[in-house]
Amino acid sequence: VQLQASGGGLVQAGGSLRLSCVASGHNLNNRPAGWFRQTPGKEREWVGGIKWRDDSTFYADSVKGRFTISRDMPKNTVYLQMNSLKPEDTAVYYCAARQLWTDLSTGPSDYTYWGQGTQVTVSS
Repeated sequence: VQLQASGGGLVQAGGSLRLSCVASGHNLNNRPAGWFRQTPGKEREWVGGIKWRDDSTFYADSVKGRFTISRDMPKNTVYLQMNSLKPEDTAVYYCAARQLWTDLSTGPSDYTYWGQGTQVTVSS
């Protein structure tokens, strides 16, 4: 599975961005997918994810109520809608997918496939 993340950019605090993660090569719809973010000198942090079984979503406390993950099956794409952005949301955002039929996980090491990352910068 090859993942292509896009949609990052510069936005003012309080603004919104939507990140996209398009999969090619294999079906993303039967895999759990996660979004992570990373800032220099820090470990990759789980932002949220979506299950394959019922598309239920889960989020880190830091983004709950502001970020929404969704899946478009025909497009083999997972989205991360980010609203009410804060300067502390500034990071490189990565999408990731696990193996088929596995459970959603918050641990980066559980994910086999990764997108290349897209920079999100939130100015104050």
